[in-house]
Order: sequence, then C-alpha cells, then structure tokens
Amino acid sequence: MKSILLTFIAILGLATTLPAANIVIMTVVDPDNYDAPNTMRDFAEKELKPLGHHVTIVEGDKPEKHHFDGLVEALKDADLLVLFSRRRFPPKDQMAAIRAHLDAGKPLLGIRTANHAFIPKPKEVVDPSLAPWPEFTHEVLGGENTGYETKGLPYSVSVAADIKSPLLEGVNAANIRGHQSLYKVLPLADNATPILIGTAQAGATTPPQPVAWTRSYGANKARIFYTSLGAPEDMQIADVRRLLLNAVAWTLQK
Repeated sequence: MKSILLTFIAILGLATTLPAANIVIMTVVDPDNYDAPNTMRDFAEKELKPLGHHVTIVEGDKPEKHHFDGLVEALKDADLLVLFSRRRFPPKDQMAAIRAHLDAGKPLLGIRTANHAFIPKPKEVVDPSLAPWPEFTHEVLGGENTGYETKGLPYSVSVAADIKSPLLEGVNAANIRGHQSLYKVLPLADNATPILIGTAQAGATTPPQPVAWTRSYGANKARIFYTSLGAPEDMQIADVRRLLLNAVAWTLQK
C-alpha cells in the first residue's frame, strides 16, 4: 500500500509541475480517423485543462473539406501543436502557419493518423489551392508510412531496449495493448529515439515496430513526439493517457 501511495504522489507531482501552455489540437471527423475529435476533447477536458493549459481544438472540413477554420489565428500564440488528422491538405496559408510553427522551433505531438496527415491517396487529384505535404511523415515525424499489420490484433507493447525516459514516468508498458492495426514505420530517422515497441501477435509477418518515439526537427530543433497508439480503445488505457501527458510535458521543455 505504501509503495502504491508513493508512486501516486510521484506521478501527481510531475503532472502538477507542467508549465501552463497554449495547446492547439488539429483534428478532423473522418470514418477512418478513430473518433479523434471526441477522444481529443475528452483528453483536453480531463487531463490538460485541469493542469491550467489553454486548449483550442481546431476541427477540419470547416467550412469545407480540408479547411481548418481558425488554425492560422490559433497557431500565432500556440506553444504546442497536437496533430491527429488524416489525409487533409489545408489551404496554403494554413499550411504555411504549420510550417512557421515548426520552423520557429515550436513542438509538435503527433497521434496515430498524423503518420499520413498530409499525404494524398495514390493518384488522388488535389485542388491547386490546397497544400499537401507528403514528405511530412519522413521529414518531421522521422518515420515512414508503409502500411499496417492487421493480423493477431491486439498487439503487445514493450519499452525499447536501454531506454530510461521521463516519458515513461508512471507508465507501465505491460498494461498497453494496441487495439487497431500496427503501423509499419521503419526505418526511423537517425536522430529518432524509440520509446515503445509494438509486437504483432502469432500469425503476423510484420517485425516489431516503434509505436512511440522522439526526435527534433529543423534548424531550431523543434521537439517532436509521435505515437501510433490513439484508437478509442487505446485512449481508455490509463498508461496511454499518462504517456501522452508526459509527452506534452516533454515537448514543452525548452
């Protein structure tokens, strides 16, 4: 009982020392986007706002598909951009605001479909007023988008070898199960540090894949955290929510 209490106090202490920040969450309603707007609203209300963070959720396809109304204004004062959007190509001024945020050295936290946030489908014709960024996955997140493993769901999660990270404070990887497809993301960028590894179950052909990692991007070294976890069932796991909360703290460090 005493050890449980001490662990709780340590976790609570870390959470309450997070700096208050302006956080922008960029998401979209899409049948294949894992109910992201609802899970992000829940995470903001229950985890972020109680710590004093100001959260602005910018939902895509408003006023029309690919448009993220309010994004440019929201990013002007944003300390952190959380990206959970799928195959949307914002107008050029909105994409310029995203690039400016990153180029200024401000951090980004990518969740699941951020892996293909700005990538058109093969042979998809994109309106010239819109701005795809198919290289984003490789250039910014530091991983690849080469498909997914669906056999043997759910997949197990373990800590990457030789990793001791504040991102794992209060996180027991053994409690985490990935409830949707395991993304194929290898190879990672040279400066990426895997944090968690997902392993598909018996009958799968995909080798273990990183499911959470960190890196820096650009001349001003914007902190980047990405996880391919994020399905609604994943977001009900306390250790996944704790991981994301730790990631917010890590990205906000100067």
